[in-house]
Amino acid sequence: MAAIIARFIDVAPVGGFLLAMLAVTTGVPTWLAAAALGVMILAAVHHAEVIAHRVGEPFGTLILALAVTVIEVGLILTLMQAEPDKTLALARDTVFAAVMVILNLIMGLCLLVGAVQHHEQRFQRTGIGAALATLTVLTVVALVLPNFTSSAPGPRYSYTQLAFVAAVSLILYATFALVQTVRHRDYFLPAGDDHDEPDVHAAPPTLPRTWASLALLVAGLVAVVLLAKTVSPLIGAALAGAGAPPAVLGIIIAALILAPEGLAAVRAARADRLQTSLNLALGSALATIGLTIPAVAVLSIWMDMPIMLGLDAKSMVLLFLSLIVASQTLANGKTTVLQGVIHLMLFAVYLFTTFIP
Repeated sequence: MAAIIARFIDVAPVGGFLLAMLAVTTGVPTWLAAAALGVMILAAVHHAEVIAHRVGEPFGTLILALAVTVIEVGLILTLMQAEPDKTLALARDTVFAAVMVILNLIMGLCLLVGAVQHHEQRFQRTGIGAALATLTVLTVVALVLPNFTSSAPGPRYSYTQLAFVAAVSLILYATFALVQTVRHRDYFLPAGDDHDEPDVHAAPPTLPRTWASLALLVAGLVAVVLLAKTVSPLIGAALAGAGAPPAVLGIIIAALILAPEGLAAVRAARADRLQTSLNLALGSALATIGLTIPAVAVLSIWMDMPIMLGLDAKSMVLLFLSLIVASQTLANGKTTVLQGVIHLMLFAVYLFTTFIP
């Protein structure tokens, strides 16, 4: 059964792309588009993982992060264009949800599962510390600083400020990517020689298989964006009918796009490859802000569509608490069960206060 499901996910982008074209031209049932959207997200991340496996670490985690960000940006922009008046804060809610999911849910699961399986796990502090420092600057500038500027009313940047913040985000992310993949690549590799053993990873895919996955990845990403446009009215109606807070839509988007990568990170931690888990988690968080914010900023300026980026007081407290706890968790290069439970409880607090503010 597992092999059949894997094979279905492998070829799903072909059918998903054709269905998306049909949805744009003649229309398809919304429930079918919604089901196909979920499958396309899983399939796109799967093919990104195939390519990542071929290129190896840490380039592999960078490719995964980029693929996830393309999906996220596509969903955000599609939903914003569909209902601009109701989604002014969608980019903020989605980015914040992604940061909380990564820092607390995914990282907490990785630390807990790894510690239960291996008692104590180690990683390189230098690379992880650099990633966390970059993430701290990006989150505060993108999600907190808008509350304290005065050029635009409310928790927003003016278009000039938005363009500047977009440039800062891109520069920081590009610099981090350069450090991670070229200048200080060894900072992000597992310490010791274990990662060189042949049984740590399966054999990498062949070159034809990699090129095929690249084509299927592109088809899957296009299908995600087109299907999201069809599904957006259903999502909005369902949330309104359930009386859910607006921020729940951001959580749903973040959970959908991060689920496959989160499972990969947990599997890596269970296999005693915590360095890879943290590369995946923090790399995704950095790509979420460093690439999503500039993309949304360009759309906002181009379409003259204001967006709200500043978090409310409750969310700022949870963000600062998550960043402080993460810096303490990753300070000494080794983790135990306690750190995992702390991060999971932080995520539970975030989820609880979202529904019951």
